[in-house]
Amino acid sequence: MKGVYIGEVTHFYNRISVAVLDLAETIRLGDEVHILGHTTDFRQQITSLQIEHQSVEEAGPGQDVAMLVEERVRHGDKVFKIAE
Repeated sequence: MKGVYIGEVTHFYNRISVAVLDLAETIRLGDEVHILGHTTDFRQQITSLQIEHQSVEEAGPGQDVAMLVEERVRHGDKVFKIAE
């Protein structure tokens, strides 16, 4: 398994389990990602992306995108796209 760095968590909304990412690479619905941090380490498929409360199928570098996450994440956690 290899992972490509795609961004970093800048905020987490606990009640709705949504992470805000600052992207360095393109991300799409259906991509599998690995979220890794000091106490965070899990993989998941991307099922929901939003920019400014509007659903999108993909987002690119420099954009802040909200992503539904399956577990708690923390500010500064790194996000990698799984490339197998």
